[in-house]
Amino acid sequence: MVTTRINADRLAALKPSFATRRVDRNDIGSLDREASDLKPGDLVVARVTEVGHHANIERPNGRRSKLFSGDEILVACGARYAPDQFEAEAPVAVGPAELVAAGGIVGHVGCAHDRMKPATQVTILGAACRRDGRRLTLADYALRTPPAPVTVPVVAVCGTAMNAGKTHTAASLVRGLAVSGVRVAAIKVTGTGAGGDLWSFHDAGAAFVGDFTDAGFATTYRQPVPDILEGARRLITEAEAAGCAAIVLEVADGLCQAETAALLQADGFREMLSGVIFAAGDAMGAEAGVAWLRRAGHRVLAVAGRLTCAPLAVREAEAAIGIPCLTPADFLSRDPLARLLPSFCMTPVPEPGWIAA
Repeated sequence: MVTTRINADRLAALKPSFATRRVDRNDIGSLDREASDLKPGDLVVARVTEVGHHANIERPNGRRSKLFSGDEILVACGARYAPDQFEAEAPVAVGPAELVAAGGIVGHVGCAHDRMKPATQVTILGAACRRDGRRLTLADYALRTPPAPVTVPVVAVCGTAMNAGKTHTAASLVRGLAVSGVRVAAIKVTGTGAGGDLWSFHDAGAAFVGDFTDAGFATTYRQPVPDILEGARRLITEAEAAGCAAIVLEVADGLCQAETAALLQADGFREMLSGVIFAAGDAMGAEAGVAWLRRAGHRVLAVAGRLTCAPLAVREAEAAIGIPCLTPADFLSRDPLARLLPSFCMTPVPEPGWIAA
């Protein structure tokens, strides 16, 4: 191991990323400049060498900070699964790499969507270490809450693929429950470290918001499903301890993604849920996804997502699957929400026009 001490001025100049928001930068005392056994979740300092697709890095407070060549950033190693952007593997050694997510994930791009610009190029300068040389990882800052049995209703939102409308659906459900008088939590249990979805949940009125980075993951791609499930249980326990009477979980990506499929088929995950809402882009996707979930033993409450922009697609889907398709406005309307989740509705839900005012 060859280490270099980090002084206070260099530490202060680092641009920390959202994925590292739980990290105390004062714990960083040195860099291992010859690390050749990096693992997902390891904290690294990287220098921007060429700005590409991700021209900004998301800071812990959500601000998008413009990147310049020469900037030093505090990020985490991780793989990424994003069919509309990049697929990437986690780096294993210092040296050239790419910023594969604005939330602060570095990796090696394997393939990219045609519309993507080349990824922002970085050089990993070293693994972040304590002064005693011990390497730092996101897991060092993870929640330590022992998981407890689930005692409140939990609804999962999953979908056909990236950009099917999962986050908008989850945030709409959170908003409807919040204005109905329910203290509701919103948790993203899989995905790539970034703040956009969490800020949406905060804005919708969630009393507790968390995600897999709070459980010590940079991303959940290529991570063991039992570990992901354990992280989800810890987050749910935290939400219940915060006094939440209902929990909305978002499961990232689509049913063809390996970790998503395995998690949704895990007995321990299914047993925590009161039901599932499925987001789809079209009627065929809705029919196939609902059938998949039913075979896996889930109670599918409704279909939502991008298909609800098209009344014809809604008619086709409802005829095929026999359950309602709900628009974002439906989650804010008294009757659909009460029919969907009657035990959640503590007081009458205001009409959408009242909320918008």
